[in-house]
Amino acid sequence: MPLVVKFFMQTIRTRLSLNTFLVLLLGMTLAGALAWRAVERMYVDTQRENLLAQARLIAAALEGSALPTESVQPYSQQSNVMPGVHTRILGEGGAVVVGLPLEDSFTQMPAAEQYVSIPTADLIRRSEIDSALKGTPATAIRRVLDDQRVLYAAAPVYAANGQISGIVYIATPLPAGGLPANIILQLLGAILLAVLLATFAGSLLARRIARPLERLAEAATAISKGDLKQRVETDNRIAELHSLSHTFNEMAESLRQSDEAKKAFIADVTHELRTPLTVIKGTIETLEDGALDDAEGRGPLLASMQRETDRLIRLVNELLVLTRADAGSLQLNLQSLDLAELAETRCEVFSGLAARRGVALKVDSFGVQELAPANTAASCLTPNVLADPDRLAQVIDNLLDNAIRHSPENSTIMVTIKSAHQGVECSVADQGTGIPARHLPFIFERFYRVDAARARNRRDGGTGLGLAIARALVNAHGGGISAQSLEGKGTTITFWLPEV
Repeated sequence: MPLVVKFFMQTIRTRLSLNTFLVLLLGMTLAGALAWRAVERMYVDTQRENLLAQARLIAAALEGSALPTESVQPYSQQSNVMPGVHTRILGEGGAVVVGLPLEDSFTQMPAAEQYVSIPTADLIRRSEIDSALKGTPATAIRRVLDDQRVLYAAAPVYAANGQISGIVYIATPLPAGGLPANIILQLLGAILLAVLLATFAGSLLARRIARPLERLAEAATAISKGDLKQRVETDNRIAELHSLSHTFNEMAESLRQSDEAKKAFIADVTHELRTPLTVIKGTIETLEDGALDDAEGRGPLLASMQRETDRLIRLVNELLVLTRADAGSLQLNLQSLDLAELAETRCEVFSGLAARRGVALKVDSFGVQELAPANTAASCLTPNVLADPDRLAQVIDNLLDNAIRHSPENSTIMVTIKSAHQGVECSVADQGTGIPARHLPFIFERFYRVDAARARNRRDGGTGLGLAIARALVNAHGGGISAQSLEGKGTTITFWLPEV
């Protein structure tokens, strides 16, 4: 892999950690900005309350007495009226006492404004002064002295007769950054600590999520290299990871079973092909050794060769059907078909083989006739299905051939056609030895051998693919197939197809 690609590729843990950090950083930035604004607002509100309280105290001290002609002494405050922000609110400052009525002259400002003098007309236009003249203490913030923010407080001074005799006007500069330096340091420290804690928590979360995925990646890599026994632990704490791990284990087990089935299939096919090829090769060698000139002896040899050749052709054709069924490429010539009529035709074809083995074949469609009215014509009693006649005949042939091979003499094979809730049902029941329950789920597998007794029947031409082909063809028609068996009483193979 090129180095540039490796450089830009990241592990899922790195990606999760980075994304978590970015999300937390964005959240902390937003939260920090909101917290900064809140603290700044609280700080200014506290300043307002303190400065206004100071103005009221000075005004109360001057109440009923003659107002001084000069500015009162500078003052300072060491603690706040409101709890929560503990800092020195005011540094050097002073209060200006303005007597009433105001004359059209200049008034000296507090120390925060460097004791400058402004016209009285400009002074009374200030909102806090206007409010104090009306009897309500007030505060205001404005920018003066090269954009320096200054907080002002004005409170009325009452004479002995209850009239407003003057105004106490004080001011204090506000920090350029909106907050004092020590509060800024405290906020920055809190934000930094929060970012560190959030990063640590995000790293733990990313590790918790990434670790199961890393184990899945390691197991998948091992499986890709052929180790199909790899499994991962399921994480019960996270539902999605638990489901993913469980599904991965099921997939791995399915792959293992498929691999074992493939190996068994190849071994079975090899065995099935090797036997007739060995016979054919031996026959050819015998003929080459001089049997070809023996008119009487070569006949059985050639007949044996033809039987084994036919067996090879049949095996190859059956494997071809299964391969096409697996690939979903079976070509079906679907048409409306009388299943009972087809079953009777196939039983006639197999009647000779059944007779040689002392087995009787019988087709029963009585169950269908009961479902029809009594005055219905017989031709209307047989249910029709949408199927390929040749493929469906192959299904019935395989079931009949299998039943005849495993039926004892003087027994009957019953073929039953009837309507069912899922469509039309066809059953082929024999009276053989039956199939043990432990083998029953696997009889539709390719080359599956139930026992040695059934395996010996391969000498009669069986390939072990009949039931597998029957299932594949029935499934291709949209139907289903199943088997029921009792040891010592026989086996019943049933398939159903959708009714037209």
